[in-house]
Amino acid sequence: MKNINKRPQPHEYGEFYQGYVEKVKTDNLYEALASGKKLAVDFFKSLPDEKWEHKYAPGKWNIKELLQHLIDGERVLAYRALRIARNDATPLPGFDENDFAANCQANKRSPNSLITEYESVRDSTLHLFRSLDSNELSRIGTASNQPASPLAIGFIIAGHELHHIDIIKERYL
Repeated sequence: MKNINKRPQPHEYGEFYQGYVEKVKTDNLYEALASGKKLAVDFFKSLPDEKWEHKYAPGKWNIKELLQHLIDGERVLAYRALRIARNDATPLPGFDENDFAANCQANKRSPNSLITEYESVRDSTLHLFRSLDSNELSRIGTASNQPASPLAIGFIIAGHELHHIDIIKERYL
């Protein structure tokens, strides 16, 4: 990505994702992902130990599970972006985030191991998006029965993270 300053247009993603895209305030995807990494790492490292397994209501995820959700979601979304960028026209299926959370084993891990994994996944995502040119970023495929461009997916990754950090601040702390 050669310093592309372009926001995705509404036809590049499903309506469900609009709130995530709108949370991203910069037009530079790489900047959004890189600054998001710093913000997230600093935020998660600042959390008190006793908060990591706290649930604000029955049936909700704790912070360990939520961070694992961010990691898993980013992996799935980045894979979708790669497939679409490489001009694979295969419609990509959705995934059930609750099934992922129920089977992730996050509570057996330390906060530090989750943060380290998050950093590795984000670094990989940054490398992927840095490698894409404007043509690859603007290709539109189908994911979860919705239109999706790699550019939009990158903004969704960045906005999804901001969304969950806001939820943690509002409901967990």
